[in-house]
Amino acid sequence: MDTSLTLQLWGEFIGTAILVLLGDGVVAGVTLKKSKAEGAGWLAIAIAWGLAVTIAVYAVAYLSPAHLNPAVTLGMAIAGKFPWAYVLPYMLVQIAGGVVGAALVWLHYYPHWQETKDQAAILGIFATGPAIRRPFFNFISEFIGTIVLVFGLLAFTRGKFTDGLNPLVVGSLIVAIGFSLGGTTGYAINPARDLGPRIAHTILPIANKGTSDWGYSWVPILGPLAGGAVAALLFNLIP
Repeated sequence: MDTSLTLQLWGEFIGTAILVLLGDGVVAGVTLKKSKAEGAGWLAIAIAWGLAVTIAVYAVAYLSPAHLNPAVTLGMAIAGKFPWAYVLPYMLVQIAGGVVGAALVWLHYYPHWQETKDQAAILGIFATGPAIRRPFFNFISEFIGTIVLVFGLLAFTRGKFTDGLNPLVVGSLIVAIGFSLGGTTGYAINPARDLGPRIAHTILPIANKGTSDWGYSWVPILGPLAGGAVAALLFNLIP
């Protein structure tokens, strides 16, 4: 493995860990008992997730393209903006970063897990789940949300934004998706954001946790990957 790719992989790993630490961190703060942020609600979650993406991109943009999302990596490759040989290594370290970020959330909020008895709420800190469990339509929600995300990111590559402002625009896009499209499934729109923390939920000794709901896990993995691929194909149709 060449040094350039090694640095890029470190960037994707660290960036995804920061993304999940801050993103799942706000969900933990809003959800866990006796947290000072308890009950802050969807507004806090949607805004904080957008900020999490912005900060994570700024933090590692000097190391990697800061995809931090397998659906983005796949979309960029299909659009001809990223080498196919790097796709699988990027995806693997993004997922690993998600595991580490989620583990840090568990450690940070350690005393609060014992105080929180709702197993579904605890899982919701780590992994997404549907408001109404209809897997096909849940898949469609993730698919549409990720099309908006990846098509937007590809469009930004043709935009007039300076490098310094681009992460802010990306964060705003995440906030918009969260407010407009996120209420159905919790808007994973990122397989690493869901799979990594779901793995952490499975293996960590979290007090009061229940099942990790692996039966639903295909939705926030395949929905975003399909959405990212279709977004890239649509983008390629534009002259």
